Amino acid sequence: MPTMVSTDSATTRDGTRLAYTLRSGGAARARLVLVHSLAMTGAFWTPVAERLAQDFDILTYDCRGHGESGKPAGPYDIRLFADDLADLLDHVGWKTAAVAGASMGGTVALAFAAAYAGRTDALGLIDTTAWYGAEAPKNWAERAEKAKQEGLQALVGFQKTRWFTDNFREQHPEVVDACVDFFLKNDINAFAATCHMLGATDLRPALAGMSLPAAVMVGEEDYATPVAMAEVLHQGIAGASLSIIGNARHLTPLEHPDVVADGLKQLLTRETR
Repeated sequence: MPTMVSTDSATTRDGTRLAYTLRSGGAARARLVLVHSLAMTGAFWTPVAERLAQDFDILTYDCRGHGESGKPAGPYDIRLFADDLADLLDHVGWKTAAVAGASMGGTVALAFAAAYAGRTDALGLIDTTAWYGAEAPKNWAERAEKAKQEGLQALVGFQKTRWFTDNFREQHPEVVDACVDFFLKNDINAFAATCHMLGATDLRPALAGMSLPAAVMVGEEDYATPVAMAEVLHQGIAGASLSIIGNARHLTPLEHPDVVADGLKQLLTRETR
């Protein structure tokens, strides 16, 4: 049966609207939620989702404060984002799903697994971390303040070099430009609230209690969430695998969509056996 693509919105328990896209084959198939990185939208996952939708049902969405979703005033916290995902799953009628995320999205996926273990079939943790380190509150607060004082344009140069390798930026300027366009469309207050959330997040205590199929993937050159942070996830979650992706930095789902899609396909196949 051909994949059906539908877009709609759900309302969370606190009244926030979440815009989402559902790719469904209309059959009993494994279900996967993909959660985007900071300052992106669900469209971030399009290259990977298109590669997986023939075999799996795929749900992407704009997190609160992002894209077409509601942008209520902060403060935000990571449990709030996990609750949002639970409410979205209720709306689309999914009792359980595999959940994968990149960067911020991976942290949301971890938070969801910690809060809703019974609803999490598997985890895909891509270019992400459970904790950004002791200096995180200060560093993320500085980024938020710079955005507020100077505008998001002031962060573009910093972001581009973190997102992609030098060769990829040179060879695929259209992908870089699309990310910059998404980035600049962000609501500054929502962006700042999300930055503060990430700076305050520490999910390390939850790792020891996790035992489920999990695929940890990280770009070899990722210096936003480096390999050492991925290794903490790999060592902390019983059932986790680790893949280090060569010639990649922080946004591997865009820089290497085939590799990420293959890794998630292997995860979902492992989970459904």
